Amino acid sequence: VSPEDAERLRIFFHGFSKWALPSSKVCSAAWSHPHQGYEAHVQRYRNSPLMHEAVPDAYRPILFTDGVRVPFPPPTKKIKPPRQGTERMLV
Repeated sequence: VSPEDAERLRIFFHGFSKWALPSSKVCSAAWSHPHQGYEAHVQRYRNSPLMHEAVPDAYRPILFTDGVRVPFPPPTKKIKPPRQGTERMLV
């Protein structure tokens, strides 16, 4: 996917409201800030408490190559467990 492809998708979906089922929801599409791009997001999350073994897989970021899930790059340091207050996520 190129930046041009992503921009076309953003333009198309931003403000979209013609859902198949009745809904008053309107799509909002925007570039990610402050992180943008694969490397920036991998660096952001690879050592994050979100990647700790106690966090269910459903809550972790995932990567795809050609539509197939691929392993997230390993951490570069020991990952701390999530802070107090995240118990709802661990159920």
